[in-house]
Amino acid sequence: MRPRDPDTEWEFFRTELGKTLRVDESDEGALSIDILRDGIWSEAPRGMIGLRLSPGSRSLTASEILALPL
Repeated sequence: MRPRDPDTEWEFFRTELGKTLRVDESDEGALSIDILRDGIWSEAPRGMIGLRLSPGSRSLTASEILALPL
């Protein structure tokens, strides 16, 4: 898991299959993606980055994001 950067503005998504993802875009436009597994964030395979755009995926609400582990 990458260290948490307080200046990072993650976007959070839940896939159709219930996977929780967080995506960050750097100032240079590079995307990184983490997946929540068993309450722990870990780096997700790059191929999963497109899942955030899938019709079955949705952005999490503010209350859902607050309930997630750091």
